[in-house]
Amino acid sequence: MVKHIIVFKLKDNSAEGRQKLKEVLSSMTGNVPSARKIEVRIDQLRSARSYDVYLSVDVDSWDQLEEYQKDAYHVGVVKKYVHGVVENSVAIDYEI
Repeated sequence: MVKHIIVFKLKDNSAEGRQKLKEVLSSMTGNVPSARKIEVRIDQLRSARSYDVYLSVDVDSWDQLEEYQKDAYHVGVVKKYVHGVVENSVAIDYEI
């Protein structure tokens, strides 16, 4: 199993902006078959070094991660929205 984690820093990190991103990311559940588990959280500390939204996606294998990255819903809906609202993001991928 592979875990894909990304944290996002938003251009507009208002409560509404953070909640909307959470909803868009969460919408992958049931729409992206390669994603076994999706977890989305909003940062509560809100310090100067904090990122705003956390995404964790579990997939079965590295090949499934590649499928996830190319999935039509992920690319056409989620990434399209994310690229418009995110200032910066950081990712890590590892086997679990």
